Amino acid sequence: MKLAPELPGGLPFFGHAMEFHRNPTQLLQRGRDQFGEIFAFQLAGKRVTVLTGPEGNEAFFHATDEQLSAKEAYQFTVPIFGEGIAYDASPEVMSEQLGLLFPALRDQRLQAYARFMRDEAESYFDQWPDRGEIDMLTMTNELTTFIASRCLVGHEFRQNLSTDFAHLYKDLEGGLNLVAFFQPNLPLPSFKRRDRARVRMAELISQIIASRRASGVEGEDFLQTLMTARYKDGSALSDDAITGLLLTVIFAGQHTSAVLAAWTGVLLFQHREYLQPILDEQRKVFNGSRDMTLDALRHLGALERAIKEAERMHPPLIMLIRKILRDFHYHDYVAPAGGLIMVSPSVSHRLPEIFREPAKYDPDRFGPGREEDRKHSYTLIGFGGGRHRCIGLTFAQQQVKVIWSVLLQRFEMELVQPNHEPNYSTFVVGPRQPCLVRYRRIAKGAAAS
Repeated sequence: MKLAPELPGGLPFFGHAMEFHRNPTQLLQRGRDQFGEIFAFQLAGKRVTVLTGPEGNEAFFHATDEQLSAKEAYQFTVPIFGEGIAYDASPEVMSEQLGLLFPALRDQRLQAYARFMRDEAESYFDQWPDRGEIDMLTMTNELTTFIASRCLVGHEFRQNLSTDFAHLYKDLEGGLNLVAFFQPNLPLPSFKRRDRARVRMAELISQIIASRRASGVEGEDFLQTLMTARYKDGSALSDDAITGLLLTVIFAGQHTSAVLAAWTGVLLFQHREYLQPILDEQRKVFNGSRDMTLDALRHLGALERAIKEAERMHPPLIMLIRKILRDFHYHDYVAPAGGLIMVSPSVSHRLPEIFREPAKYDPDRFGPGREEDRKHSYTLIGFGGGRHRCIGLTFAQQQVKVIWSVLLQRFEMELVQPNHEPNYSTFVVGPRQPCLVRYRRIAKGAAAS
């Protein structure tokens, strides 16, 4: 067995950290181009082995937690999610905790969420002037935050605490960066704001829990699911554990959904030849009705293909990381214990042997007769894969469908600037701002016809 070939260059100790921070996708693509499906690089004293391609992705996702540990790699989330929650729990407990959320993702609940999403989107867009310019990423971030506070934490929280939630969430999110990945507990101002926000968030959610228990009122949301959930031993979740799991789901879904929604719009307006079939689909499926049922949303095939192509070309998470606890073998190579290992959606999604003309925007590559993503089970990994596939993927896609259905039925839109580059300064990679669209409200009669 031999080590994977290592990218040359880099600085003493820091290795390729500067290039990785500046443009990680470019660094990882360079490794793939130079060495193929497996290579390594140095990152701040750590050797990082990179697997690319469906076969490497499959090996990564199929590895046991005792060999490749997400828990050890994502310790920087513990100050946000809380002690004993998610990546601070054993893999078995974390799996049980996430399993408690499954009742919140059944069709009956998803139907209720579709109504909530539609109402939030309509209320948000009702406040816009009839014409103007808006930053698309700011818009999708704000709207998905409102949707998250309504569907996850509940009606009371959305009605009374959305402004507080937005500020607290921003402070929590400020604690996710490359420094936190290595040293999450340094006495930095951003980390202090993160910790204060976590305490305040727990206080606000505890107040809602106490109020519901006192009144006997039940909600159709993730909070209610966790309030009534029980571990296998019959014990209930503490208020802090409920807060932590809600934050886990919010962080797993809100920002990724916002970024996916923004890229969906950017790419559609850059390639307007794909817009008309989506508009025709909207008229056919909804026929002027504002009802957004699960059945209707599931018939939005053209829009769904556009969302998948946005995920392929600009995955919100450009890398997924594990710490190697036991030597990991792949073909003739070994990734030694103590290092890190990653797969990269941004690289794997642009392999020409899987996706024809991978640099070209082509939503129809997912359509009947082509279905390029089905050449292998691990071609499209923007939301993970195998048993590590995101449990909220359906919720995320539904949210993006609702947002763009309401937008396209109400407005004509175009990009102010044609080209938009990824912003690699954030953990979840959206388009660099400003990301402006010019819009004009469609008259109701015209929209119906």
